[in-house]
Amino acid sequence: MLIYPAIDLIGGRCVRLLQGAFDKATFYDVAPADALAAYDAAGAAWAHLVDLDGAKEGAPRQHDLLHDLARRSSLRLQLAGGVRRREDVAGLLHAGAARVVVGSRAVEDPQGVSAWIEEFGADRLTVAFDVRLTEKGPYVAVKGWRETSSLSLFEALDRFPPGAVRHVMITNIARDGALNGPDVKLYETVLRARPDIALQASGGVRDLDDIHTLDKAGAAGAIVGRALFEKRIDLEEAIRAGA
Repeated sequence: MLIYPAIDLIGGRCVRLLQGAFDKATFYDVAPADALAAYDAAGAAWAHLVDLDGAKEGAPRQHDLLHDLARRSSLRLQLAGGVRRREDVAGLLHAGAARVVVGSRAVEDPQGVSAWIEEFGADRLTVAFDVRLTEKGPYVAVKGWRETSSLSLFEALDRFPPGAVRHVMITNIARDGALNGPDVKLYETVLRARPDIALQASGGVRDLDDIHTLDKAGAAGAIVGRALFEKRIDLEEAIRAGA
């Protein structure tokens, strides 16, 4: 299982939100390039970067910064936030991104995103579904997590049948930034229904036990953010735990 150290960005600064709430932001006194360098030195192969301003506004806001970081870093970068158009995907890939994440657009226009996957390759795009648990089950949120769509997670997944998508990132919003453990039950349910996908588990990872549990559950990757910034997890140990 791959470990994706995560950097969320607001106004060029490293930040973590609590459950996606922009008014519950914790800023960290480290430059994004320095954080990437530290992850590289710890032995990471990948990092996951998010333009939160772009996610909130529904259009790129910090893609110039993402371009610069992709050009300068030796890590393979998975870049997200504000990706709504084919040109956004192409621009990030051209700048050096190894993979681009598409979230809201995958819910709103699955056929269009499927065409992007076919054009750029299944290993170059990740489809992201951010979910809220309701009485009816997990439903997908859009527009920077501010709105809950009418689609359940499984309905959204069905719009990308086997062979149409490879990499899928799923975040339980209630777990994101909360250090309350990943939603392993949700991921196990998804993987039973869709063993064809390489699932990236996002939200709640707090310690090495969580890494071991996600690996055992069959996750292909784990997104780790706040726990790294607050030194609750040593990245080298996490990489070994996921190997």
